[in-house]
Amino acid sequence: MNDTVSFGLEDVSPEEKTSRVGAVFSSVAKRYDIMNDAMSGGMHRLWKDRFVRRLKPREGEEILDMAGGTGDIAFRLADRGAIVTVSDINQDMLDVGLERAVKRGLDGLVWSRQDAEVLTFGDKSFDAYTIAFGIRNVGHVDRALSEAFRVLRRGGRFFCLEFSTTEWPGFKEAYDVYSDKVIPKLGSAIAGDEASYRYLVESIRRFPKMHEFEALIRTAGFTNTKVEPILGGAVAIHSGWKV
Repeated sequence: MNDTVSFGLEDVSPEEKTSRVGAVFSSVAKRYDIMNDAMSGGMHRLWKDRFVRRLKPREGEEILDMAGGTGDIAFRLADRGAIVTVSDINQDMLDVGLERAVKRGLDGLVWSRQDAEVLTFGDKSFDAYTIAFGIRNVGHVDRALSEAFRVLRRGGRFFCLEFSTTEWPGFKEAYDVYSDKVIPKLGSAIAGDEASYRYLVESIRRFPKMHEFEALIRTAGFTNTKVEPILGGAVAIHSGWKV
């Protein structure tokens, strides 16, 4: 049986996807945050603020921020008093995040290179698991969700912020044109890498629709799952509990 996964619009082996996604993020790491501002008009900051508010991090609880890269979510969690482990498969992204943390005077974060599909943490290690704009880049989404479930304690919660497909008529067509024509050109102008940002657009198109992804979260064992669409579903906050 052929085991292939999506890399943008292509179907490739899981190993090739891991390698090629790694190359994408190594290429854009140093310009990643600038590109996020350019692509979203700064709105990604509001989405991340909203995401963390929904999570309701508490003082002293242990949170794994997977695909945490440059630290955007981790810094917000740490500001609420959480004990945060920042993990990413890409060392270049972690290096940028660590440099940003040093500049902010944040020395309490743990930085750990990890594959979301095969975490090295023990069972029931964390009170919450967050992943923002990262799960569509893993080879096997179901395995990453199973690992998230495994490392959470009972009563722990899973929160995912991810691009999806907007359901607003009119806006969807305009958003598709913007994604196809503008984002790759921004990638070329700002990050010097049009191909990587074309992949990021294509990866959104191949990712499961909101309620399909919610079903995958339930299949992994989570209960009380919810989807909160933003911009009609262009972005969505997914959540579930381990009980």
